[in-house]
Amino acid sequence: MGDKASARATMTAAGVPVTPGSEGIIADALEAEVVAQDIGLPVMVKASAGGGGKGMRVVRAGGELAGALAGARREATVAFGDGTLYVERLVEQPRHVEFQVIADHHGHVVHLFERECSLQRRHQKVIEESPSVVMTPSLRARMGDAAVAATRAAGYRNAGTIEFLVEGEGDAARFYFLEMNTRLQVEHPVTEAVSGIDLVHAQIAVATGSPLPWSQDDLSPRGHAIECRVYAEDPANGFLPQAGRLLLYREPSGPGIRVDSGVVEGNEVSVHYDPLLAKLVVSAEHRPAAIRRARTALRQFPVLGVRTNIPFLLALLDHPLFAEGRFDTGFIERELPALLRSDAAGSEIAVAAAACVTGVVATAVPLPSAPDGPARPDPWLALSSWRRPV
Repeated sequence: MGDKASARATMTAAGVPVTPGSEGIIADALEAEVVAQDIGLPVMVKASAGGGGKGMRVVRAGGELAGALAGARREATVAFGDGTLYVERLVEQPRHVEFQVIADHHGHVVHLFERECSLQRRHQKVIEESPSVVMTPSLRARMGDAAVAATRAAGYRNAGTIEFLVEGEGDAARFYFLEMNTRLQVEHPVTEAVSGIDLVHAQIAVATGSPLPWSQDDLSPRGHAIECRVYAEDPANGFLPQAGRLLLYREPSGPGIRVDSGVVEGNEVSVHYDPLLAKLVVSAEHRPAAIRRARTALRQFPVLGVRTNIPFLLALLDHPLFAEGRFDTGFIERELPALLRSDAAGSEIAVAAAACVTGVVATAVPLPSAPDGPARPDPWLALSSWRRPV
């Protein structure tokens, strides 16, 4: 399943819907043009061995196809050592919804429901939640059946994820197989929160030969869970990854709050690794309560020494369209200017963190006026004066 072109062929044979496109890899620009004419523009050129948005190009006009193929092939070769490509129809403004699956060595396969992963930036997930606001019982049943069929078709054993693009809403929505991830993903705690199942424990049990202890009818989602990925990055500066020592790092805690992290206070955040610091996962009885809990937890997550995307995450959670569930994979890019202006919460967090370190309220240093608003304080500029008491 690591080869996306082969995976598409496997899914087609199993009756799992795939996005219209080439039947296999594309040999050259001429073949790509034939496919594009057949399925219609716009199309997406994709690396067969790709992932993380690398080796992908959108083509909206026929004259762009040759250049897109060349660029995607170069990027894929550098990133994956494999420059093979395929072409499929571009699904405009889709939802990205994935199903957690697990299969044992005794022929049992179940899904543990869906995760909504549409809040992305450059094909990298930022916030995930379960259940998906787009889901209806009928759509969940159809997609769940397709996820199980895909897992069986792959002959897969253990925990994995079947990812789909969803076009439209309600019972009439169409969905297409995107890819299979043959591993636990960053967002697996969201599923653990709503299913009540320890996926790591289940994964180990399957690997040792134990049968799954539940059937599909035994499983049901409960409540709502949201995961926020906390990165060491500067959203206001093109999301530039940050490096430096964590002068202060205090994780929130409490009922319905889980933090999975790989750092502690005093660690050096390096430029040589992914800038993900932690996964903040909250759960509650319903979506509005989960959103409130996520906001509260993020405001109780002071980090000093490197900038983080916590203010940006708060801006996303505060956006009225997020509250209404009206978003898709292009939401962040479309709303980015407004989201970057909503950084008042970030200043509040930094001031609170400074007070936590010094025992006094820090004096904020003003920033120049933003194009569409008044000047805002930036305690980061006064960071050199904040020191932990001996």
